[in-house]
Amino acid sequence: MSNLSNKKNLLVLASTYPRWLGDHEPGFVHELAKRLTDTFNVIIICPHADGAEEHETLEGVSVFRYHYAPKGFESLVNDGGIVSNLKKSPWKLLLLPLFFVAQLLLIRKVIKQKSIDVVHAHWLIPQGLALALLSKVIKLPPFLVTSHGADLFALKGRLFKQLKSFVARRATHLSVVSSVMKTELMKLGVKKDKISVMPMGVNMQSFSINTDILRSKNEILFVGRLVEKKGLCYLISAMPEIIKQQPSAYLTIIGFGPEEKDLKEQVKTLNLENKIIFKGAITQRKLAQYYQCAALFVAPFIEAKSGDQEGLGLVLVEALACGCPVVVSDIPACSDVIAGMCNVMVFPSTNTPLLAKVVSESLTEDKILSEENLIKLRDKFSWQEVTRHYSNKLESIINHDPN
Repeated sequence: MSNLSNKKNLLVLASTYPRWLGDHEPGFVHELAKRLTDTFNVIIICPHADGAEEHETLEGVSVFRYHYAPKGFESLVNDGGIVSNLKKSPWKLLLLPLFFVAQLLLIRKVIKQKSIDVVHAHWLIPQGLALALLSKVIKLPPFLVTSHGADLFALKGRLFKQLKSFVARRATHLSVVSSVMKTELMKLGVKKDKISVMPMGVNMQSFSINTDILRSKNEILFVGRLVEKKGLCYLISAMPEIIKQQPSAYLTIIGFGPEEKDLKEQVKTLNLENKIIFKGAITQRKLAQYYQCAALFVAPFIEAKSGDQEGLGLVLVEALACGCPVVVSDIPACSDVIAGMCNVMVFPSTNTPLLAKVVSESLTEDKILSEENLIKLRDKFSWQEVTRHYSNKLESIINHDPN
């Protein structure tokens, strides 16, 4: 890559990445990458999927996608994420070796052909592991590895512990998206000063209070991937009691994922089709309107059987920034968002009767987010601040001073 702009070249590795502009897949890696183009020439390496281009430029980011299976079978990542997709469809384990080798080969090719100054790998496994292995074979630029949650919490057992420790040793620096994750990473023997807590961001211009929209008194809102750790089945189970206490209450579900069929069957069994509405995936602009209109946002997060759990819960930030009161379970990582927030109610994870009680009571209360709380959210989670922190960290890594 020519460097006519005198910007340094940043290579970003990710497994979850938008297949095209407006894709409903989580877009936080792209949101950070496109903002980093103010400072770096940014190249992305991510897996290919049906309908996506092999190489394109998305909002200033050069994207390279690797094939890892025949057409129609590149389904390891999308619609739920790797961990959830493997749980739902165990046959996809056969795709893992192809996925990993294809990624490894493209990383090596790009690093050898381009003048890469620094690498940012999202997720310890598989992206961080690919870099750690390559670093034993070829000379690599310094690299930052960011863990988002599932890679740290869900991958259990002695082998995965050894692999994560190996990645941590080889990485120049590591970042996690919440304080709880830093503690978890330190349990692997990683030194405290090698880990930074740096969350992903939220577009605070889009997600904001809109006084022109009348807030509902009855709409309960859920937003997220339809996977086990989101705990949606517990909220659905609580709805009969909530409706008993608040007859006008109804639930709007925004999201997609491998558990959608089972969740819809649960709704049908409870005979709540007229009270629970599945909206599927929607655009970010429309999503903000739902937060601005809902009476209450509920995040019933749980620890999945695999150990997977929320790394942070940015949906909480989105809801709060829109002035929407929040009910959330006591999953530890969420404390980085909700600490000190005045319109948040917490209940014990998986406790359906208490969830029903808290939601029913919250529907009758008017809670307003203070200006102090809003400033706190912006200072910590706005993309402007998040990008500044990541840009500074990557520059310091290039200059051999990651701390």
